[in-house]
Amino acid sequence: MRKLGMIGGMSWISTRVYYERINKEVQKLAPPMASAPLLIESLDYSQIYDAKNADDWDKVASILVDSARRLESAGAEGLVIAANAMHKVYDRLTEAVSIPVLHIADSVGEAMQAADCTSAALLGTRFVMTENFYRDRLVSHGVELLPPKPDVVDMVDGIIYKELMLGRVTRDAERALKTIITQKEKEGAAAIVLACTELEMVVDTRANVLPVFDSTEIHCRAAANWIFD
Repeated sequence: MRKLGMIGGMSWISTRVYYERINKEVQKLAPPMASAPLLIESLDYSQIYDAKNADDWDKVASILVDSARRLESAGAEGLVIAANAMHKVYDRLTEAVSIPVLHIADSVGEAMQAADCTSAALLGTRFVMTENFYRDRLVSHGVELLPPKPDVVDMVDGIIYKELMLGRVTRDAERALKTIITQKEKEGAAAIVLACTELEMVVDTRANVLPVFDSTEIHCRAAANWIFD
């Protein structure tokens, strides 16, 4: 098995999910006692959060690049970023290291292409829902995305940062996401891309009016496959 480096801490909840999911996928591909050879650096998200809010993406990139270089120096043969929004600085990261970095949106796009899904609504943080760095990757795989609605962007972004990333799960948030997904079906979406690890805390990915492509699940499966590739 190849050794995978993980840039985590964005949030710690997401990192925990990634660790568990990758190991479960590895156990499907290896003997039952096997576990994934991982190098994990869990960053202090408060520094990234402050830089992001100040629109200082150079600082965000610098933090992630330093982490990537440390993981490569420690022996990682490939990398994953355990967060959707931080793929905004993906290109800066790949320029700084000589090992592959598995892009989450490419993994999702390939899964949707394999499922012949060509229309979807994207749910995640404000940056993921509204900016091109994520949307364009999915479009390149033949997926047409519904345009983001400002009220939905505000609501979902608020639930993520004010509740889920702090470990809070409420019935109000569950109801809000269920209503949003139902509305997206009425607007013509054939599927939902759940592009935030924490959203699965309030979205039942197995029981919805639309198929849900869970970016974390898909990314972790791609990571496990890479470990054995």
